Amino acid sequence: MDSVERAGSGHPGTAMALAPVAHILYRYVLRHSPNDPEWLGRDRLVLSCGHASMLLYAQLFLNGYDLSLEDLKAFRRFGSRTPGHPEYRHTAGVEMTTGPLGQGIATATGMALSNRYIRHLLDPESTPGESVFDHRIFVIASDGDLQEGVSAEAASLAGHQKLGSLVVLWDDNRISIDGPTQRSFSEDVIARYQSYGWQTFDVPMTSAGEIDQRLLLEVLAGLSATNEKPVFIRVQTTIAYPAPNAQNTAAAHGAPLGSNEVAETKALMGLDKQSSFDVPTEVLEYTRQAVLRGDKYVADWQTRFDQWKGTNPKQAQLLDRLQANRLPDDFFQGWPDFAGVESMSTRKASGEALQVLASKLPELWGGSADLTESNQTEIKGALLAAASPDTKTAGPSGRYVHFGVREHAMAAALNGAALGGLAKPFGGTFLIFSDYQRPAVRLSAIMGVRSTFVWSHDSIGLGEDGPTHQPVEQLWSLRAIPNFEVIRPADATETAVCWQNIIVRAKPSGIALTRQNVPVIKRGNDSPATLATKGGYVIAGKALPEDLDAVLMATGSEVHLAIEAHTRLSAEGIKTQVVSFPCLEWFDEQDLSYQQSCLPERVRARVSVEAGSTQGWYKYLGSFGIPIGINEYGASGSPAKIFEKFGLTPENIVAQTKRSIQLSHEAS
Repeated sequence: MDSVERAGSGHPGTAMALAPVAHILYRYVLRHSPNDPEWLGRDRLVLSCGHASMLLYAQLFLNGYDLSLEDLKAFRRFGSRTPGHPEYRHTAGVEMTTGPLGQGIATATGMALSNRYIRHLLDPESTPGESVFDHRIFVIASDGDLQEGVSAEAASLAGHQKLGSLVVLWDDNRISIDGPTQRSFSEDVIARYQSYGWQTFDVPMTSAGEIDQRLLLEVLAGLSATNEKPVFIRVQTTIAYPAPNAQNTAAAHGAPLGSNEVAETKALMGLDKQSSFDVPTEVLEYTRQAVLRGDKYVADWQTRFDQWKGTNPKQAQLLDRLQANRLPDDFFQGWPDFAGVESMSTRKASGEALQVLASKLPELWGGSADLTESNQTEIKGALLAAASPDTKTAGPSGRYVHFGVREHAMAAALNGAALGGLAKPFGGTFLIFSDYQRPAVRLSAIMGVRSTFVWSHDSIGLGEDGPTHQPVEQLWSLRAIPNFEVIRPADATETAVCWQNIIVRAKPSGIALTRQNVPVIKRGNDSPATLATKGGYVIAGKALPEDLDAVLMATGSEVHLAIEAHTRLSAEGIKTQVVSFPCLEWFDEQDLSYQQSCLPERVRARVSVEAGSTQGWYKYLGSFGIPIGINEYGASGSPAKIFEKFGLTPENIVAQTKRSIQLSHEAS
């Protein structure tokens, strides 16, 4: 109450109502260590309803994490360690950035699913529930979390996969911003989760309107470490309890209670109504016993961990490499050579690259949203992820996940796997369906985790499926996400190099791949495909700036069109160089001299070619450059016919290059 009051904004009601739940978790249930928030053996707690951030901050402070009372006083202030919603890597003890509702449940599903694989990878012989890599993932969720579609996708997947390490506590307070939830939310939620395959419990309120803390503790204490189903616990609460006037009101959700209401609430609790941020010494002595408990948890675990290392030296070496974020010594060896291949779709080349990655990186983990064959994301010979073992095809140690038609939940699950720190996750769908994934993609960028989104069918080149499946605005809308890298390789050779760089950089990224075959480009010695790691490089016609009339730039399947136009222009005595731009974010990191070697400042005639929106190309085109692209929706038909319709042809590139040269000369 005091933090929200001082900030002048915030969400006090849910944090107040759930304070007993959080206390029970931190005091009696969670294996955690305030002195070692990154301890590998810890349980995870995800506050899916991130607006109730003070619930988490208060517990972190009380339990002895690196958060002070002064931090609580600075709640929601610029630069503080207690921002309005919890932020990963910003506050010790925060497991993920939350706020967009539903993301916490879906991300936690990925944590549980990927950790099951990592646990079997590192400790395959241990008894279920007794491995040093076993831990549980707890989620505190609100009505809003359960109303969001992504949580339903994830809950269905979690039930199907029997993720017994996942425990969701639903704060059923029956109030939302718009008032009573019965206005929009009336299904039997417990029955819904039972139908998903979850184990469910109901913890009703006492007659006084309080949480039944004893019953909740009994339920949590009774959970088996070897659950065969994820657990869903309905916890009835009263929002803003015990505030005399604000409790059970929508107003308590997202606004300070007011000084009078805070004072009266303190009086009801037997506290000094005039004091603020008053934390008695005996309270801290009680709650900070968590520090000693945590140290003992870690010490006991370390003994078991040392025993594991002694009996599993090979896996111990692997864990050391994963924790150090090192790649195998032979990482750059044995990659596919496409020199003798005339043409190949970049999705197929990506599939071949994934086979190499899978052979070198046992931590590579992922799947597809029901489009494995289309995305070419299959890990050949790998077990499928499944709850029950099938020695031939599937089992808990499976590394390839059939996510089903759940693009959004898959994207969030990749974030959960990345947050685990040991897996290198990827997931495939069509580029057009990145729209279904966008909240989780954006969250990956905010958190800076190494999720890799594989997007095939990257343009009108997919042909007859028409405008609903042909991405137009997606590339630039994704490039607009800060801290996110969009990769669109030109051919098979570039695709393999880009995959190497994705793994090396370990950033949130998406790779856009063609459905149709594209030529494997014949490169000169001065333009090797390894230069793709710079994000842009001269792939044809490399020359001194003073010898150039124009620069052609392109991405993906349009690079070979630009090269053909370059050849035709050369035959007419017009000197151009072609720049392949597999990743503009990588290119923007290069120093100015390198950028100007690709885009010489004195060469003002420029043409960009990309089968999508032209919106962002003006940054590279300058005043006289001309973009060739698509600023309307696609069409159904053969790829060749559609490319011709939208002017994505060598003939039009030649014509627009001459026009750009003319415009730049006229302005001279």
